[in-house]
Amino acid sequence: MPRVKCTRCNKTETVSKAGFVRGKQRFFCKECNYHFMLARERELVKTHRTKSRVTTIMDIAKIVGVSESTVSRALKDHEDISASTKAMIKKIAEELNYQPNTLARSLTQRETRTIGVIIPDIETNFFASILTGIQNKASAAGYKVMISQSRESHLTEVAHTHAFMNNWVDGLLICHSKETQSFDHIKMYAKNGIPIIQFDRVCDDLEISKVLLDDENGAFLLTEHLLQQNCKRIMLVTGPDHLNVCQRRLEGYKKALKKYKMPFDASLLCSTDLSIASILHNVDKHLEFDRSVDSIFSISDIGAIHIILHLKKKGVKIPGDICVVGFGNEPAGEMIEPALTTFNQHTVKFGETVAQLFFDQLMEEENFVPKTKIVKGSLLIRQSSCPFLPTD
Repeated sequence: MPRVKCTRCNKTETVSKAGFVRGKQRFFCKECNYHFMLARERELVKTHRTKSRVTTIMDIAKIVGVSESTVSRALKDHEDISASTKAMIKKIAEELNYQPNTLARSLTQRETRTIGVIIPDIETNFFASILTGIQNKASAAGYKVMISQSRESHLTEVAHTHAFMNNWVDGLLICHSKETQSFDHIKMYAKNGIPIIQFDRVCDDLEISKVLLDDENGAFLLTEHLLQQNCKRIMLVTGPDHLNVCQRRLEGYKKALKKYKMPFDASLLCSTDLSIASILHNVDKHLEFDRSVDSIFSISDIGAIHIILHLKKKGVKIPGDICVVGFGNEPAGEMIEPALTTFNQHTVKFGETVAQLFFDQLMEEENFVPKTKIVKGSLLIRQSSCPFLPTD
């Protein structure tokens, strides 16, 4: 090592090493009885002491004695920076625990490798399972997922959409709230070429990609199953008319009736807002009005489960007096007595399909044509609709 010059008297022959401060070499000059450190070492200690401050490229440049652009290029392994300079800069960066500013980089590259997801309610197994599928695909591709709940509020959905876009997510995956009937907040970003994928509850008028459940076919199979159990008066417990998922399941119900030459009776439609209170209230009202109902098809498992528990408390035998089926394959449906006949939507696969469609759009860029995909489901027959089906 070359001789060190005293920073006070500029002599070298009187300088000797004098231990370490925070791992950095300190020196002592006998001539002027002075302890000191080299400028580079002094800056390192000073930076270490400033715990509340994040290390920047400027800090590294000051210590090494080069420009900020040289530090930036060295950290990116640019070939125009010498190997020795790169090694020194990387060593200092490691000592100072330098972390690249990903936000600043994303502002430059217009890419955050983050996907925004808006769902109505994360507490349901249905949406939690879909999120699992989305995250499976996103993680495999090196993307992060930011999740937001609208809590079935249109205003919240709009606010969260703007928040995601202001934070420059690379795209948005959205299942609309029950209240949402205006889609201007989606149109404005879709026009700018931002990848947006709708799933489950979608707006058919928007020319963007959509992933749908096997709604119509599932409703057809469930209704057909009830007809095959010799049910004649099937009440359909549905939701708000503007939700196209309700319309698709109604179409499946009607198709099954038509196949078996059964007339469609609008009085058997039990309209609700899909809350449990609304479902039970309207089911009671319909059953009081029409005692000929021999089966109930709820377009959601949660509704069907509560209907079974509610009717059993009133002394109604399920399926002896009334058969009940749901839609969605919620875990609780298998645990109640009798176990619920339902339609398995394969929600993890559904979520993976949603995420894959997003990545397809990223890959195809300007040549991408909006697509609509339907993820097929399967019928699960259990005791709530089959009096003679043995229990497991």
